[in-house]
Formats: sequence, C-alpha cells, structure tokens
Amino acid sequence: MSIYFSASELLEIAIGIERNGAAFYQALADKTQDNDIKATYNYLADQENKHLELFQGMLGSIGQYKPPEAYAEEYMLYLKSLIDNRVFADPAEAQQKAEKISDAMEAIDMGLQAEKDSILFYAEMQNLVRESDRRVVHNVIEEEKRHVRRLYEIKATLKK
Repeated sequence: MSIYFSASELLEIAIGIERNGAAFYQALADKTQDNDIKATYNYLADQENKHLELFQGMLGSIGQYKPPEAYAEEYMLYLKSLIDNRVFADPAEAQQKAEKISDAMEAIDMGLQAEKDSILFYAEMQNLVRESDRRVVHNVIEEEKRHVRRLYEIKATLKK
C-alpha cells in the first residue's frame, strides 16, 4: 500500500503541530510562577500561534496542489513515522502533559523534543511543497531553531 501526502495534508499536519505546541507552552505559562520563565513560555506560545497562521495562509492558497514528483514508499513511511511519533497528538494531550510536569527542567526537555521533532518534520516538508512556499517553511524552521536555542539557554540557567 502506497502512502502519499498532498501539500494540503502536510500543511494540515503542520497546523496541528503548531496548535499543539501553542497549547503546551500556554499551559506551562499558566502554571509557572517564575515570571522570567512564564514570559518565555508566553513568547513561545505566541510564536507557535504565528506559525499556525502562516501555515493556515499557505493552506488557503494551495488548493489541492500535489507535489509533481512521486516519492518512494519508504520515504512516505518515514514521513508517516515522523507524524505518528510526535510528542503531542493533539492540544488536549499537550495541555495534559504540561499539567503533569513536575519541574521546569522536565518542561524544558519536553519542549526541546517537540521543537526538534517540528524541525525534522518541516525540513522534510520543505521538499514537498511548492517552490513558492519553501521560503516560508524555511523561515519557520529557522524560528524553531531559535526556540531550541532559547530553551537551551533556560536549561543552562536552571542548572546553575
């Protein structure tokens, strides 16, 4: 059985990733007492919402566009595994996981994993969308990398 994704399906997945990330960071911000860390979580939630809007805009402009090239089944299975093994399946799960986190270090580690998963997915997605949309996906990847760096900075501060 072949598995193929249209660009619109990939964008729907990206929208879900961003929605889940926003829910996770907002839940962390809501329960965090430290004002500096709360500000960072609020910033990250806002960034995820901006990415969500970008992908929604792209989705509205692509219609039923399908990548011109047929990709090998193994590649599509790889992509499906990236999707299936995300840190958060939906916003409710993201909020639940945030509520169960007992300390800031655990929250940072979970956020780092989610950001890294997003970068990996978007890097692959970049090859499957229209040429005109690749720059947008590239920019989102760069922002996600900045999130990773920011989370590592917080982690280093917490270790002191």
